[in-house]
Amino acid sequence: TGVVLGDYGSVTVIPGDTGHLTFGRSQTTLASGNLLDLLQRYCSNDGARFGPRLSPWLPRFEAIDLSLDNELRLHNLLRATADDPVMRETQDQFFDEVYWQTAARIAANLGITSALGTAVVYDSTVHGSWKAMRDRTMAQSGSLTALGEKKWIAAYVATRRAWLTNHPRSDLRKTAYRMEAFQRLIEQGYWGLELPLVIRGAEISLSTLRATPPGCYDGPQPGTRAIALQSPLARGLDVRLVQLGLSEQGVPIKADGIFGQTSANLLKQFQAKTGLPATGVADSTLIAHLIA
Repeated sequence: TGVVLGDYGSVTVIPGDTGHLTFGRSQTTLASGNLLDLLQRYCSNDGARFGPRLSPWLPRFEAIDLSLDNELRLHNLLRATADDPVMRETQDQFFDEVYWQTAARIAANLGITSALGTAVVYDSTVHGSWKAMRDRTMAQSGSLTALGEKKWIAAYVATRRAWLTNHPRSDLRKTAYRMEAFQRLIEQGYWGLELPLVIRGAEISLSTLRATPPGCYDGPQPGTRAIALQSPLARGLDVRLVQLGLSEQGVPIKADGIFGQTSANLLKQFQAKTGLPATGVADSTLIAHLIA
């Protein structure tokens, strides 16, 4: 949340989170089994660039192996899939089916017709505890039929905000801003969510919705340049694949596609360990070796 387009390569493990390893632009979890479903769909596509590398991990997802929370090589592989258009398309289809269509159906069955009201239901469906907060709102404020849609949605948002604000888990308390954003839209009367909108400083428009998603790279291609610490920092597909290659060699690096000081230092250590000049620079020969 907080960005117009989701982070397709987002990998999250929050201590105490019952979902455990969480991945993707709408954050699907290991414990729910949905992450397995997503990855199976991706790996079954013949065009999936990282399918052959991910497939050996699938049995552990199927077993809901919670030790995957600590598999840093896997986390980097998941991050790298964000650069594959096949993964982005798979996520779009998956999250539309699992979250959006479900939320739209729930909203329609409840009698919610506005775009803003449906968005509130969708947000809660993704975030969790929709049913509990729906029932609490009805118990405290009344039914949607009795209040009317706008008053009921406002009551629901207030109820959920109070629940998040006072939640015993600190990570959930920090997410109360989601309801504050909806509260602001309600106060402004933007029930149709007509574009463009600015929400929490982010412009939502046709232009921003069509932009390249954050943290996704389609170039430069590996070997077309040397990778070294520079200003501005080197970013891109080649950096990500070098980081992924280092990760698969046991280097504790984060494959975020940004070559900063930590990446340079870890590369130097790898070069020294493998008998190469510890320059911190990945030339075309080393790049070819790491991504092979």
